[in-house]
Amino acid sequence: MRAATMIRVLTCVVLLAVAAPAAVAAAPTAAVPAAAAGTTPLDAYLEGLKTLRATFLQTLADAHGHEIDRASGTLIVVRPGKFSWDVRPLPPAAGTAQGGKTAPPAAPAADSQGQLMVCDGVNLWFYDRDLQQVTVKPVDSALSATPAMLLSGAADVRAHFNISAAGRRMSLDWVLVEPKDPAADFSRALLGFAGGELERMILEDRLDQTATVIFSKIERNLAVAPSEVSFTPPAGADVIGTPHQ
Repeated sequence: MRAATMIRVLTCVVLLAVAAPAAVAAAPTAAVPAAAAGTTPLDAYLEGLKTLRATFLQTLADAHGHEIDRASGTLIVVRPGKFSWDVRPLPPAAGTAQGGKTAPPAAPAADSQGQLMVCDGVNLWFYDRDLQQVTVKPVDSALSATPAMLLSGAADVRAHFNISAAGRRMSLDWVLVEPKDPAADFSRALLGFAGGELERMILEDRLDQTATVIFSKIERNLAVAPSEVSFTPPAGADVIGTPHQ
């Protein structure tokens, strides 16, 4: 299921104008001196970040740059180590980017569609609504060297990633993130910042697919209810795995 692939790219995976894979290669990737390695927009963004709430448009393109799936959803982060990533499928024509802005989805998906990933700080839960199936893994094994680690604060990001400034393009300041683990689920990510806020993210996976995320309605360091970053399997859902207590 392609929608499941989209959420896996971002978080196992989880976090520009809607860019095709060529934009990743075209974006500046010049190295920066070691002394400046701690001064990227990503470092500044994570400094003092406690909670984050945002909506997003997410697209998935194949190795030839052809869009193969599209979704919208909500990201909630509570640092350290908790997040919720809720993805709902969209019709192919919905959410078209216009003039650098993202049009609203044509219609929301039904409550029975899409995927939900929740990290409660102990376990990582993945709920596929379409299949009525829940998969649970301990956080330590599920979040190693993934994009979700960047935002959730589950670990020291510089211990798992090479992070460098990648120049300015399309009115955004870019940061290149590359996992040090060759077995990581993504090969590299580009994060685009405007005015200090994370607005866009491009991730290339090991299958040469590219996930592009455009964030909107961003709320930083506002209250998040504990129930928003916790999960209980729905009645009747199949559960694979045993959660840690």
